[in-house]
Amino acid sequence: MADATPDVAALERLRQAKSILALTGAGISAESGVPTFREAQSGLWARYDPMELATPEAFAGQPDTVWQWYQWRRRLVAEVEPNPAHYALANWEQHFDGDFLLVTQNVDGLHQRAGSQDVVELHGNLQRTVCSSDRHLFDPVPESLDAPPACPRCGSLGRPDVVWFGEMLPQAALNRATQAAASADVVLSIGTSSLVHPAASLPAIALEHGAWVIEINPTETPLTRLASSSLRGKAGEVLPGLFRRLFGSAQAH
Repeated sequence: MADATPDVAALERLRQAKSILALTGAGISAESGVPTFREAQSGLWARYDPMELATPEAFAGQPDTVWQWYQWRRRLVAEVEPNPAHYALANWEQHFDGDFLLVTQNVDGLHQRAGSQDVVELHGNLQRTVCSSDRHLFDPVPESLDAPPACPRCGSLGRPDVVWFGEMLPQAALNRATQAAASADVVLSIGTSSLVHPAASLPAIALEHGAWVIEINPTETPLTRLASSSLRGKAGEVLPGLFRRLFGSAQAH
């Protein structure tokens, strides 16, 4: 199936499901106006390659430059709001009589701002700062800070709590996401390219264990031919429609 209307089988699986895993990618945030990783290079930052800034090596060699880039990205995220897709997922979690886990590849925190409670962040969170030595969590840092602060506990430089190129995903987050994929009745793959591993492997794990996988994306991805249902459309339109069909009421923001 390749339009924005769910088929009867998909709706029936959703109604019968006792456990749902929602996996979200950059597409759901793009609908709020969050630039994708590469789109975020404009203005003063246009001459930088994001793949050269988002590395431990870049931070070791140019800590102030990397910190300032992330401070700028934080300001971009602070200027946008969750969209109807974020609210639909938050309300789904609230109304669902079963296990509902949201796993996101995004680092913007928009799911939490929309009200989602149980969120696994595979790639970290842009708004958090941790020390570069022992991952001690900092208090919120001022937006105006133009150099990485020193950790009050160990003295090492603070850095964004995100996963950089060459780093491993947080093991606890990955374990929980993998376990949820293996036990879910339905997986919703939303706004993700299905190219970035290991997140891209989660729907395949679910399929191997008999789950019904519903892809929600405006364009085809490598997951499309494998998915049980593929809904072609924006998450901000498809998800609220699914919510109303299942719960019979409009979502509240």
